[in-house]
Amino acid sequence: MSTNQPPQATDTRGEGTPDARQLRSILIAVSIALMAVIASVSGLNVAQTHMAVEWGASQTTVLWIINIYTLALAALLLPLGALGDRLGRKPMLITGLVVFGAASVVAGLAPSAAVMIGARVAAGVSAAMIMPVTLAVITSTFPVAERGKAIGVWTGVAGGGGVLGMFLSALLVDVADWRWLFVLPVVLVAVALAMTLKSVPNSRERSAHSFDTIGALVSTLAVIGLIFVLQEGPERGWTDSVTLISLAVGVVAAVAFVAWELRRRDASLLDVRLFRERGLASGSITLLVVFGVQAGIAVVLFPFFQAVLGWSGLLSTVAMMPMAVMMMTTSNLAPKMAAKIGARSTMTVGVALATLGLALMALFVSVDGGYLSILAGMLAMGIGMGLSMTPSTEAITSSLPRAEQGVASALNDVTREFGTALGVALLGALLATGYRNAIDTKLDSIPTGAADTAREGIANAIEVAPKTGGHAQDLIHAAQQSFVDGWQRAMWIGTAVMGLLLVYVALRGPKHITPAEADEEAPLQAGAAESVAAR
Repeated sequence: MSTNQPPQATDTRGEGTPDARQLRSILIAVSIALMAVIASVSGLNVAQTHMAVEWGASQTTVLWIINIYTLALAALLLPLGALGDRLGRKPMLITGLVVFGAASVVAGLAPSAAVMIGARVAAGVSAAMIMPVTLAVITSTFPVAERGKAIGVWTGVAGGGGVLGMFLSALLVDVADWRWLFVLPVVLVAVALAMTLKSVPNSRERSAHSFDTIGALVSTLAVIGLIFVLQEGPERGWTDSVTLISLAVGVVAAVAFVAWELRRRDASLLDVRLFRERGLASGSITLLVVFGVQAGIAVVLFPFFQAVLGWSGLLSTVAMMPMAVMMMTTSNLAPKMAAKIGARSTMTVGVALATLGLALMALFVSVDGGYLSILAGMLAMGIGMGLSMTPSTEAITSSLPRAEQGVASALNDVTREFGTALGVALLGALLATGYRNAIDTKLDSIPTGAADTAREGIANAIEVAPKTGGHAQDLIHAAQQSFVDGWQRAMWIGTAVMGLLLVYVALRGPKHITPAEADEEAPLQAGAAESVAAR
């Protein structure tokens, strides 16, 4: 490490070295807790129509119900991750699970949109308590020899858990009622809480410095401003005054945060000087781009399945499962591959496969080819993402000292959330622009009113088609083909971005992730005085 910080003693409350059985229980507990958080990010998407009808809510209100959770989660990850290091990781995890479970119950019983929004805010805050701690428990508990495998499992859940959660949520909505989708996080939280109380050891770090309150507040403001722009920009318009003000607030707060952290140096919330390290920089950039592309693909795939292929929401989530399964499988294989050929080579292979997957989808997608025209690309994407995400995550967490694993984990999570929001906003906007440009040339024979509606999106075109009489099939076909045209343009731009990432990782990725000398005053909870540095 190029930046040394004062020793920080670790309080493990006298708990002994976990054996293999306890380590397995710890991994299961934190993975289930993480699954509850991830599933709640995407699960509510399948109930948008149901909420709008039951409460008479506008589309804007429904989107706020969904987005407010992500906004609260992303904004508080860094401060709460740092507090978890200081106050104790196990108490933070337990508190987060209890609040999260209660918020999910309230959401499931919510009598109005206002109550639902309040419950989602509480869920987002508690999710920010849970998510960084789950990874910090792994990095501070597992011995170096086992840590990579455990991070692989965590990464697989973080990457594929959203699709799995959406599938289970869609299944509950189809066979029961939309409110039943909150049963899933409640059950997951109950199991995770029981296992945490029984198996997860506690640890906390005794810092020589006071908590960086100003840094925490400024970082929260920066994240809120920037995430708000990405969520609201496509809806309000990128030149809307609210969008521009939010962007200005986010950028100014981000600059102020960096300046303040440089001033605080060793007493900072996040030592930004560490971004000079290859591991932290390349790991963060890789996760930002990969998760952005993954989220952008989801924005494209679901309308393709539903509007182009005519599939139900449940079948559409099933169609996404091969990519998620490959991602989760290769996330577990990545540590073994990295041990043999190195972290940089593993990340390079992963990014290359993900780039190939995007190119395959852009090349072969078609209305007539249907699902099989994109399956090969989805599989390549899943494999590539799994191989790149695990070493990237390990590079980030190993770049910070053990005493700051909550901050390291939170940084990893914030990067994922930013990437997701960025991918949805940009690839979604590219798709919408490409669709409008393509369909403009196909509406000459369509009545003016229906043509204007069709330009708004493929779902609008299909909804208005029956009102055009004999032009219905022509309009539907034109909308489907225009969507595919817009898809291809968005995918090619995504391929170009991934190509740039490929070059960067090949040249600047971490060579190896290896054990380094540890501070004598900060032994590992597992009993070994080890820390990891990405070199």
